[in-house]
Amino acid sequence: MIKLISRKNINIDKYDDCIQNSIQSRIYAFSWYLDRVSKNWSVLVLNDYEAVLPISWQRKLFFKYSNQPYFSQQLGVFSKKQISKELQEEFLSQVPGQFFKVVIHLNSQNYSTENTSTLKNYKLSLNTDYDSLKKRFSKGRKHAIKVGEKASLVLKETTIDELIKIHNDNYLYKIPYNVLRELSKSILSNKKGFLLGVFEDGQLLGGALFTNHNKRITYLFATFTAKGKTLQASSFLLSEVIKKHQQTGIILDFEGGNMPNIAKFYRSFGAEEENYFAFKRIFL
Repeated sequence: MIKLISRKNINIDKYDDCIQNSIQSRIYAFSWYLDRVSKNWSVLVLNDYEAVLPISWQRKLFFKYSNQPYFSQQLGVFSKKQISKELQEEFLSQVPGQFFKVVIHLNSQNYSTENTSTLKNYKLSLNTDYDSLKKRFSKGRKHAIKVGEKASLVLKETTIDELIKIHNDNYLYKIPYNVLRELSKSILSNKKGFLLGVFEDGQLLGGALFTNHNKRITYLFATFTAKGKTLQASSFLLSEVIKKHQQTGIILDFEGGNMPNIAKFYRSFGAEEENYFAFKRIFL
């Protein structure tokens, strides 16, 4: 039996246990994470939390709509045992009709259906030594990394506020900075990720926030100054992360790839394409 449970009535221990021990486990689906990125969320629950489908939603005037929250690439169905395509479709059919629009990005281990479109992500398995991994880098990426090395770039801890300032000053598109700030605090306090800054002679050129869950490190947010881009700070940063976690079997999740230029950048590290699916439903 599948039932809809509001946020205030969720058994958090059972819900988070399902996410932690699910086949599809992703950091985005934990209750503490959703509390930071979603204004409202409910969950569809199979029996006694054997499988769950979190639903992020907002209200516009008198209407409710389901949306994919920022900093949450993949949600969908999470289950302790493998489920059938039919059960997944049953979950999706139970998303309440009160939502005039529904957008849910399923995870890469969910099924595609007639109501889904395919999206792209890139990931790199750090299952061998750095030299072997580097052989799979493109010629251009190897050159970019050398540019950073010759500039004597170094990685050090930084703060999310410093990175937010760089993003606000250097990028035309804006993101919900308050959400990012609070999310970063929760990630770091839960020891579920890390922040790295790239410096040249003490000057911060940019950096990134990574999550770390279930042997999957995710490149969640990154930003760089104009000088940082010139000195290939992003290539240097990712190369150093790969070097640090070589031979661990960890997956480096680049968390992107739908834009051609971004996809090309991630492929240049030898990353493999991973498909996930966007479920959409609109009541007109």
